[in-house]
Amino acid sequence: MSVAAPFALPNGQSFRNRIAKAAMTEGLAFRDGLPNPAHDNLYRRWADRGCGLLITGNVIIDRGHLERPGNVIVDGPLGSDGKAAWARWAAAATSSGTQAWVQINHAGRQTQKSVNPHPRAPSAVPLALPGGQFGMPVPLTGVEIPDLIARWANAAAIAREAGFTGVQVHAAHGYLISQFLSPLANQRRDEWGGALENRARFLTETVKAVRAAVGSDFTLSVKLNSADFQKGGFAFDECITVAGWLADLGVDCLELSGGTYEQPAMMDMEGLTPREEPKQSSSRQREAYFVQLAKALMQAKTPPLMVTGGFRTLNAMEDAIASGIALVGVGRPLCAEPDCVTELVDGHIEELPRFEDRLAIGPGWLGPASPFKLVRTINGFAAQAWYYQQIRRVAANGAAEKLNPFKAFLAEDKENKARA
Repeated sequence: MSVAAPFALPNGQSFRNRIAKAAMTEGLAFRDGLPNPAHDNLYRRWADRGCGLLITGNVIIDRGHLERPGNVIVDGPLGSDGKAAWARWAAAATSSGTQAWVQINHAGRQTQKSVNPHPRAPSAVPLALPGGQFGMPVPLTGVEIPDLIARWANAAAIAREAGFTGVQVHAAHGYLISQFLSPLANQRRDEWGGALENRARFLTETVKAVRAAVGSDFTLSVKLNSADFQKGGFAFDECITVAGWLADLGVDCLELSGGTYEQPAMMDMEGLTPREEPKQSSSRQREAYFVQLAKALMQAKTPPLMVTGGFRTLNAMEDAIASGIALVGVGRPLCAEPDCVTELVDGHIEELPRFEDRLAIGPGWLGPASPFKLVRTINGFAAQAWYYQQIRRVAANGAAEKLNPFKAFLAEDKENKARA
């Protein structure tokens, strides 16, 4: 089954092919939190280069809880200038007949200390990471939680008015909704914690509020962890149950991912497949490291699935589509080579570019076998910075370039401080 073939979700939204640009944080906004010409340039270039769907990076509903400096922010009504900026962004992202969804998020305890030393979270459970980049969180009150849910709905309504064709509620990767789902991060004893039904209440109430705000004819997606890949965290059997609840609520598409900052399976920073995933004998199966979990999820009730994580070859993508997966998400290769999806869909290449192909130093620098967690963490953040810097280059001139990851880390730190 070809990834190049047109496709439609059950709600009728149609795509020119099965490949989606997965959400990648851009870091291009200034202190006003508005999309700007850099966003327009970046998304117009991606829209013109082959993907059937673009999902934006994090749009944050509370400026005190950024995922990183430079996030787009919607934490209240927009003025005329803000509405115009959003409309320009949506027009760029939907050019060339491309569908475009806005990812809505709140970082919770994964807010950097430089942004907020005491971020709000379900419980006062700090991140177990070295380096001191994240502060001690403060538990959300029963009054604050409904306000946050309303902010998600407000952001979704703004996205629809601007001209985007859908929204995605980010409930994965250890951010706020994911924190509510996790028994490790959520130690509440009220209606928002304890049993899975209570831990999932923030997500389900957010989905209901967003649907009420955008209507039934607008695509509502959720990004959900297959598992946190941490002992005692959100587990795959719980994912199966939550996916069924989301299907009952009319969610149009569920993107399956996994991991948190503490266990970054979604980034494959350690060069490992997720720890809870069965080992595969086929390199093709190992390549797309959430596909086997997606196949298991499809045995139960679930919205149509999008799977992101590790896809590089056309064969692996088409195997995934043939198994019943609706959309295949691609992220990092679009930073290294913005034209790569067009090349793949047109049959000129059978494999997307890899990170190492654009390094200014030799491959292997990440040192996945390092016994020191601090070393692995630093290397992981340097890798992220490399991609962030390449996104800036694509926005500015349409192309990535050779770049040393540690120089990228220093350059990105400077950019973040300028936007903080």
